[in-house]
Amino acid sequence: MKEARYWKGLRESSRVQCELCPHQCVIVPGKTGICGVRRNDEGTLMSLVWGRSVAENVDPIEKKPLYHFLPGSLSLSIATVGCNLRCTFCQNSDISQYPLNTGEITGRELLPGSVVQSALRNDCASISYTYTEPAVYLEYVVDAARMAHQSGIANVMVTNGYINPDIVKQDLAGLIDAANIDLKSFSEDFYKRLCSARLSPVLDAIAAYYEAGIWIEITTLIIPGENDSPQELREIARFIRSLSPDIPWHISRFYPRYRYDKASPTPVEDLEAAREIGLSEGLSYVYTGNVAGHAGENTFCRGCGQRIIARVGFSVQERAMNGNKCSRCGQTIPGRFK
Repeated sequence: MKEARYWKGLRESSRVQCELCPHQCVIVPGKTGICGVRRNDEGTLMSLVWGRSVAENVDPIEKKPLYHFLPGSLSLSIATVGCNLRCTFCQNSDISQYPLNTGEITGRELLPGSVVQSALRNDCASISYTYTEPAVYLEYVVDAARMAHQSGIANVMVTNGYINPDIVKQDLAGLIDAANIDLKSFSEDFYKRLCSARLSPVLDAIAAYYEAGIWIEITTLIIPGENDSPQELREIARFIRSLSPDIPWHISRFYPRYRYDKASPTPVEDLEAAREIGLSEGLSYVYTGNVAGHAGENTFCRGCGQRIIARVGFSVQERAMNGNKCSRCGQTIPGRFK
């Protein structure tokens, strides 16, 4: 355990209030917040997962997915157990919901310095805090990320966006280099019913990441019958465009997972229609996900239409760029490229 940041004690009480995310959990001694990994220990909020990783893998950065951030590079991916959402369709529920389902904490010791050394050994250009929700182990993220920057390694968060926006602006700006943020729906009902959360704080956090100068890409898992109406997809696209038309939007194919079995896998033609909606609303880069080999995985120059990055699954096959510019017309491609 390690004392957490982002909390305050409540006057004349041993209760504490966690200020990390919009839940603002008030926690009595001996109990944890909604995430299951931050516990009140006799009036002090403790992180139960600092330096305790449940996963460590070397992934292509495209798996995050990030398509405009060091494409073709490797990223050391780590996670702890725990999450501050309760998505019934969670793709990694075995670890994200582990404390909720078992009442226990698991993982092996992997201290921040060891994380960085592992990234260096594996020739990783970045470290990704991913698989579960990095906000709930943010102390671990911050400590590892600071050491990573000292070694010339970039930092990536793959997040549900359920975090206090002030923390993004004050603590993550200049430390986190890129983030893929889930925008699961544009419906408060969806977030409440399927995620035990609210939409509006996610929108605020996405804006905070963007305003903090962190490169962001947005992912929406399209669940048939839940968040796939043309109107809702237009609302998502318009929100993204209100920040910048250059923010990539990943439209990902749903497969039944965890406790949600009301829908079949998303038809590919629905993903294609959603992609066309995003493009028609003025977004420059809209991608289809979880359909390996689909043309929607490729990056096209917004100036001349040339295919500048060809992908199959998580692998970059071809590139037609000079630095960050299209090799044909010289158009600058937004993002961070080698």
